[in-house]
Amino acid sequence: MSVDDVLVVDDRDAGDVVRRLVGIRASRPEAVVEAAAARKRPASLYGPSGKLMIIAADHPARGALRAGSDALAMADRAELLRRLSRALAYPQVNGVLGTADIIEDLLLLGALENKVVIGSMNRGGLAGTAFEIDDRFTGYDARAIADAGFEGGKMLLRIDPSDPATSPTLQACADAVSALAARRRIAMIEPFMSGRSDGRVRNDLTPEAVIRSITVSAGLGTTSAYTWLKLPVVADMERVLAASTLPSLILGGEVPDDPAATYAAWERMLSLPTVQGLVVGRSLLYPADGDVEKALGTAVGLL
Repeated sequence: MSVDDVLVVDDRDAGDVVRRLVGIRASRPEAVVEAAAARKRPASLYGPSGKLMIIAADHPARGALRAGSDALAMADRAELLRRLSRALAYPQVNGVLGTADIIEDLLLLGALENKVVIGSMNRGGLAGTAFEIDDRFTGYDARAIADAGFEGGKMLLRIDPSDPATSPTLQACADAVSALAARRRIAMIEPFMSGRSDGRVRNDLTPEAVIRSITVSAGLGTTSAYTWLKLPVVADMERVLAASTLPSLILGGEVPDDPAATYAAWERMLSLPTVQGLVVGRSLLYPADGDVEKALGTAVGLL
């Protein structure tokens, strides 16, 4: 690698790290492939707790930069990398989910050694657009994920019964599940039943809607052997998770108004048999009180 194993640990380093990353990207872009090839892959999907703890950072590629009340919280890449590297320094945080630009920055920083890496695949349904449900695969594909030695790929599947764009997105997700399984890579599906209200796409978080989204997504592809689900916390989760035997991860969602209630809900979910861990992004990287260390410490303590 052409970058020392240095993580973005404080504000003083940020400017220097950005200059070094830009220098490598401009003068020796092949360093990205070299860093992926040299990365030590984890011996297991699970961390020391026996659960999987992934930090999600694929929001910016869909134009979703908000965290809490800050509409551009994730727009500063140096700050995002600083927070990500601090999170990945926790042994219990054993994975990251992101698009190529973010994953490659972290590779060049040496932050992904022995970590589970999940590449984000479809980011084409840009937030707030008329074509949001038409969630094109504009990120990683199965071949690139396997070639880079990553552990899997994640796809967002929003099912809007009134939007014809749902159909090609369903087909694209099914194809991605099959292609990942053929390479023995995890296919992580994040499904929702969705619809438009006041011009915005909104997800239906009733138990019945989540159950329906689970049963549809579980049946995608030529095999479900490598399919995992990424699911929201909703009411009556025991009944919701009874809809499938697929391994599931609980997503963090938006920055909560009541973090204590959110942590309590995660803790309850982690005791259920299909739940294999957490996939959390903004609620840990950009907590409402600004105390990232406290949020991370509380979350990993749940494991």
